[in-house]
Amino acid sequence: MNVSRKSSVMDRIDAMRAFVSVVTEGSFSNAATAMQLSPQLVSKYVSKLEERLEIRLLNRTTRKVSLTEAGTHYFQHAQQILLSIDDMESKLGGFQQKPKGTLRISAPVSFALKHMAQLITDFQALYPSVNVDLQLTDRKVDIVEEGFDVALRIGQLKSSSLIAKQVAPIRVILCASPDYLKKYGVPRNPEDLKNHRYLHYSYMERSNKEDIYQWLSIESSQRDGGLSSNNGDLLVNAAIAGAGLALQPTFIASEAIVEGKLVIVLPEYEPETLGLYAVYAHRKLLPHKIRCFIDFIEGYYGSPPYWDKPIPAK
Repeated sequence: MNVSRKSSVMDRIDAMRAFVSVVTEGSFSNAATAMQLSPQLVSKYVSKLEERLEIRLLNRTTRKVSLTEAGTHYFQHAQQILLSIDDMESKLGGFQQKPKGTLRISAPVSFALKHMAQLITDFQALYPSVNVDLQLTDRKVDIVEEGFDVALRIGQLKSSSLIAKQVAPIRVILCASPDYLKKYGVPRNPEDLKNHRYLHYSYMERSNKEDIYQWLSIESSQRDGGLSSNNGDLLVNAAIAGAGLALQPTFIASEAIVEGKLVIVLPEYEPETLGLYAVYAHRKLLPHKIRCFIDFIEGYYGSPPYWDKPIPAK
C-alpha cells in the first residue's frame, strides 16, 4: 500500500472516530476533549466525512447536535467497525505480554457470593499477576466515575455508551414453599396473585407487558404480611420459611427447588429471560487485564448455566 493510500485509510478511520465520539459525547467540544484534539479539527473530520459520503450525518444547532436518519445508520455500523479494530489491536498487543495489575470488578451481591469465588480463583490461576478487587453491590455503579474496570449487571440490555458482553442467560421464576401453597392455595392464573403474600425485591425491573408483573406490583408488598428487601437471598430464605411468593433468579433459587424446599408457581407465565452482562467502558486500546477477563468469563458458566440444568426447562 503506497503512502498516500495508507494516509487516506487512516484519515477515514480518524474521521469515523471523530463522528462516533461526537455522537457518544453529545457535542463537538466534549468529543474534542475526549479525543485530545481541537474542536476545529473534530469539526473538520466530520465535515470531510459528510462530504465524502455526500450526505448529512448530523443536525447542528448552537446548543446541540443530533443524528439524521442516515447518521443513525452510519453510527451503528461505524461503532461496530471501530470496536472490531480496537478489539483486534488489543488482542494483538497482548500476545507478547502477560496481564498484570489490579482488576477492579463490581458485581451483584447474591450472584457474586454464590457463583464468583470459583471463577476468580480459576482466573487468577491462569493469570497469577493480576490482583482482583471485587466489590459487591446491587447498585448500578458508574464505571468511569468510580474507577471500575468491569461491572457485572443483570437485566435487559439497554442502549449505552458502555460496551456489554452477555455472559449467561438469567431465568427469573415465581416460587413458594410447599407449606405456604398448602395453606394459602396454588395460584392458577396471574389474577390469583392479588390474594397472596408477595416478597418484593426492591431493585426488580418490572415489565408492563407481562401479566405476572402487573399483579406482583409494589402496592401488593404494602398489604398486611408483605415483605420488601434489597437482597434476593433473604427473600428466597423467607419463601422457604413460608412467608410468601418470591420472584427470584434461578441462580439463587435453583438449589431450594431441587431439594423440594420451593416449588415453581405459574411456570407458563415465567417472565422473559434476562441476561448477565460484563460491562466495560469503550477505550481505544483496552488494557490486557480487562480483555483477558472478558474472554475468560465468556461461556464460563455454560449454556444453559450449571444452576439451571437440574430444574425444568422454560
